Amino acid sequence: MTTTEQTSKDLSAGAGAAGQYLIGGELPVHRMGFGAMRLPAAHWDGPAHDPDRSIAVLRRAVELGVNHIDTASFYFYEDIAANDLIRKALHPYPDDLVIATKVGPGRFPDGSWTDPADPAELRAAVHRNLRELGRDHLDLVYLRFLRTDGPGEDRFATLAALRDEGLIRHLGVSSATPEQFAEAQEIAPVAAVQNRYSPLTREHAELVGLCAARDIAYVPYFPFGGAGAPELTALRRVADRHGATPAQVTLAWLLAVSPTMLTIPGTSSPAHLEENVAAAGLRLDDVDLAELTELTELTEHATPTGRA
Repeated sequence: MTTTEQTSKDLSAGAGAAGQYLIGGELPVHRMGFGAMRLPAAHWDGPAHDPDRSIAVLRRAVELGVNHIDTASFYFYEDIAANDLIRKALHPYPDDLVIATKVGPGRFPDGSWTDPADPAELRAAVHRNLRELGRDHLDLVYLRFLRTDGPGEDRFATLAALRDEGLIRHLGVSSATPEQFAEAQEIAPVAAVQNRYSPLTREHAELVGLCAARDIAYVPYFPFGGAGAPELTALRRVADRHGATPAQVTLAWLLAVSPTMLTIPGTSSPAHLEENVAAAGLRLDDVDLAELTELTELTEHATPTGRA
């Protein structure tokens, strides 16, 4: 069987083909997940996506074995909100579905961003997510930092208290510096880190390794660098060898980088969803990984279209 034939067979598998990971050592998810940011609109300023199509994408994702969905209350465009779409599509939720959300900044109805949330606002944000998603607890809540944030001890302590009250199962940090990550760890166990990481953006490589060593999930946002699948020669070469797409190779590379890496590519397109999930079955060999590892870091060329 040729490489392309083998890959074609593997790419027919669902999200479970990427293997399973235990968030916090006890919450099982498939390593191929789904990010909800693109469900309401193509970008923060639109245009809006068809809500019915986004609902169909969510249902299809679950059919394909996705059991880890990442969302936030600030994922909305006008009156279309990711949390509302998730509830309409999937409630009552499958028993094995893990929904992660983020709190920290907020967005006004006009889409502009608020200042970082204080402890009282964080409590309100958690309760808002509970209402919007129709749940009595949240599986995983990230404290989302902003570039202007200082230490977040009081805010992370607020989330830890909500965990102790039974409203949150596991805690994470997002867009965190190593110092903020360490501060959070002093307060309560950090089960997941959600920072940027992709073939184009590897500035958090040390944190990726630290999470792997400590069995903490690393969940990269903007897995394609923030501007669609990158058109890099090495990615295209590896993709052509496997009969895959550069996007699929990017996702497979992320899964190969660390055993605690969880991918959450997002889309409102049924075709793109199928393509992304199929990457769970793509296995890169040593030659592929060596070629991709040698990619020059091109962080300055990445053009993310908004906050995750």
